[in-house]
Amino acid sequence: MRRPAGWAYLKALLVLLGVVLTVLLISSAFFKWNLFREGPLVSPRFSLRKFVRALPGHLHWFIPFLLLSASILPARAVQWQTTLSKPVPFRERYHLVAIGAFTHNALPGKLGDFIRSFLLSRTQRIPFLQALGSVAVCKLLEFAVLMGLVALSFAGPFGATMSHFAGPLRIAVGVCVGLVVLVVLLAHYSLPLARLLERKKKLPRLQHLLGHISEGLGTARSFRGMAKALVFSIPSVLAPALAYGLALRGIGVRGGLFAGTVVLGAIALGQSLPGIPAGMGIYYFVTSWAARNLGASAEDAAAFSTLTHLGTVLSQVLLGALSVRLRGIRIKDLRKGGSLAREAASHVAHEAVEPVHAPS
Repeated sequence: MRRPAGWAYLKALLVLLGVVLTVLLISSAFFKWNLFREGPLVSPRFSLRKFVRALPGHLHWFIPFLLLSASILPARAVQWQTTLSKPVPFRERYHLVAIGAFTHNALPGKLGDFIRSFLLSRTQRIPFLQALGSVAVCKLLEFAVLMGLVALSFAGPFGATMSHFAGPLRIAVGVCVGLVVLVVLLAHYSLPLARLLERKKKLPRLQHLLGHISEGLGTARSFRGMAKALVFSIPSVLAPALAYGLALRGIGVRGGLFAGTVVLGAIALGQSLPGIPAGMGIYYFVTSWAARNLGASAEDAAAFSTLTHLGTVLSQVLLGALSVRLRGIRIKDLRKGGSLAREAASHVAHEAVEPVHAPS
């Protein structure tokens, strides 16, 4: 199907808007924008020359941050097995998680989880929707663990400061509980509903889709299975929370270890939706704003944003690029709209009309 002639202009406009928004948000860590006040429109928060010279002094916390950030990949590979319907070698899971991390952090579209699910379906003969469902359960349980850690941080030295976030936290916890309930209901009742539709010979595509969803969310049918997956989700959340906490303490924030989970939660919420055109800008804005509000100077807050972003890139992107290389995947195939994304979309359409067999 040929796109309208104006589609290219609209796409270019969205890209330009994303670039401008990213630049503005990143600049907020280094400059003050006086949009509604008298005086210069933009003013530096600190001396940029002094800032650059002081960066090597942050190595004492940057290196631990780098290592903890890298540890997220094997932790997620271990966690993933608890939600899969059959055993998959750890090496395979690790490479796919690393490739997903590379896609999410280095390429536009934030399709990392989508791509790793598709690659698993292609190499392990697991239907794509089932693989995607297993990843969805992992992400949901990570979110649940993160909300629990954020709640615990209220008992730390920033309890009074954190009280300002009580309202958003209640909303986030409510959303988390609602999603868990929804997943459990889908896991228990999607297959019976599919069988009911089959007996009545109605909506064949929906019945097949529900069958695949039931398989993908199989872990949620068992309380023991969900509890086990929840326990194995803790390391993949605790590692980055500790990394950000050490970084906050490294820039002089007293009790910063307790605030790492809050920064991680803000990052997760800000960058959660696929296709956001200003993910990097949101990262700099959220992390620098949080560090300043927790007591860091503007210069240290900017260093916190810059070096934690660099640490994420050096760890997850480089390790992911190594896995991409070892698996013989071309970078262009991982780009948004590339052949893997198109092939994965084709698998979704194919599975939506193919029957799924009930688990024995």
